[in-house]
Amino acid sequence: MVPSEGQQSAGGSPAKQWFTTTHWSVVLAAKQSSSPDGAAALELLCRTYWYPLYAYVRRQGYSPEDAQDLTQAFFEQFLEKGSVQLADRGRGKFRSFLLTSLKHFLTHEWEKARTLKRGGGHVHLSWDQTSAESQYQLEPVSELKPEKIFDQRWALALFQQALARLRQEYAATGKAPQFEELKAFLTDAAEDGGYAEVAARLDMPPRSVAVAVHRMRQRYGELVREEIAHTVASRGEIQEELRYLIELVGGSSSL
Repeated sequence: MVPSEGQQSAGGSPAKQWFTTTHWSVVLAAKQSSSPDGAAALELLCRTYWYPLYAYVRRQGYSPEDAQDLTQAFFEQFLEKGSVQLADRGRGKFRSFLLTSLKHFLTHEWEKARTLKRGGGHVHLSWDQTSAESQYQLEPVSELKPEKIFDQRWALALFQQALARLRQEYAATGKAPQFEELKAFLTDAAEDGGYAEVAARLDMPPRSVAVAVHRMRQRYGELVREEIAHTVASRGEIQEELRYLIELVGGSSSL
């Protein structure tokens, strides 16, 4: 379950404290200066959410090679040329701002970008272009508009980022096997006897497995909210964005 806005995180700090230092908030606060914190936060957001951009460019009909060049060129311009100066806190989602910036880039800069040699820019995000195309080839056939595909890939990237953080937390406390056994219950209810089977493999009482699943769901919800907070400009947008992203991937509202 996703925690309520007033609920504390596992570390005991109120939600309002971690929100004040989240990525998009830092970027917006620093956009009128050359703040290294703002620049680092912006680059981290781009590193996390590069694939939805690549998928959008491919859905526009560009070849894999052109899409790779265009995506890299977009990041180079976005990170080096101060595109973030145009951001408006009142229209605060990083997701929306990034897609609008990409559309503008493709309209006005694509001819120039296609002439660049791959790898010829100054900004290089650590993303595997071959892997990106392999991932794109696994995408299901869809009649959805490219904008909706972008939002879906964004939602999946965000949930995967939260899941990766959860996996790291369990591994850091020596509970990696428990994570692997329980992760299937994060969004799906256990079938009859499901906890008993896992309990036997983990050598735990079934009741303890149920408690562990409840705690894992709580922590996952906290991490999802934190990831969303990285991409919106105010705490008031978190719940709205969460509902939208869950709807996009057809997930459970109880998450």
